[in-house]
Amino acid sequence: MRVSRRVTASFSPRQYEGSLDAAGLRFGIVCARWNPTVTDALLEAAVDTLRRRGARAADVGVVRVPGAFEVAAGAKALVDSGRYQAIVALAAIVRGETSHHEILGHSVAAALAELTVVSGIPIGFGILTCDTMEQARDRTDKGVEAAEAAIEMANLSRQLRKG
Repeated sequence: MRVSRRVTASFSPRQYEGSLDAAGLRFGIVCARWNPTVTDALLEAAVDTLRRRGARAADVGVVRVPGAFEVAAGAKALVDSGRYQAIVALAAIVRGETSHHEILGHSVAAALAELTVVSGIPIGFGILTCDTMEQARDRTDKGVEAAEAAIEMANLSRQLRKG
């Protein structure tokens, strides 16, 4: 007969969580130029978030790439540079007359997910996939979310490395 034990109040596992303090961290941002009314707003939101959270301008690098498909290659170049502790990936993929947007969205997401896992460098995901340009313009606050995710994960990674 197996006896189960209750977890007591004195049992407190160590918990880790990243903060939203960007001070002392270096960030690379890769942003698509395609759909500029949306991507420029995503970029502005991400940069402003990093600034408000304590990043210095000298610690933020921005790379512009032609479109969403090139975002993963731009992120890889930023990772390979060894200069950045986190990346923010920004693009806007809007539905067209074919299923191209679905294939593109899945491909970019998979490539960025693999890159962050293989490299250990966090990537804040700010890739919009919308049905209309109006929807995309309404979601440019995703630049804020992507920057904050990058900050939090960079801090979490640093915290776990320190033990």
